[in-house]
Amino acid sequence: MSGSKPQASLYERLGGVYAIATVVDDFIDRVMGDARLNANPKVDEAHHKVPPPGFKYLVTEMVCWAAGGPQRYTGRTMVDSHRDLGITPKEWEAFLDDLRQSFEKFRVPAAEQTELRAIVQSTYDDIVVGKDPGPSLAPSKAPAGGAKGRQRPR
Repeated sequence: MSGSKPQASLYERLGGVYAIATVVDDFIDRVMGDARLNANPKVDEAHHKVPPPGFKYLVTEMVCWAAGGPQRYTGRTMVDSHRDLGITPKEWEAFLDDLRQSFEKFRVPAAEQTELRAIVQSTYDDIVVGKDPGPSLAPSKAPAGGAKGRQRPR
């Protein structure tokens, strides 16, 4: 019998809901103000349809849930919430750049960044039209169904 204890969940390694909410707050501010994303009139309209605090709450809930936390995501599916936005691979890249900037600002460790990017990447087909992930968006190594075998929000 080994004396080693199991590795902490991604949720725990990220510092739990408060730390995740802090990064999400910054990230959503970046996304909602990103001219590269708002150049798409449908995205710009969607960004101005919902109050930022509610959007941040749902994204925090989703990240916590996908990272193994006790929260349960209660928002719409990724397909339903993005279906009519016409998000392109180039806009996806801008979104990932915003995410990278938030990770850097809060010094999210590299291993946790990799796990989070895999979770985000697992939503690509539900969000992006054109389905050309390009060189930096090779298919993720996230387990089928998202983090820890949980069903990702579709």
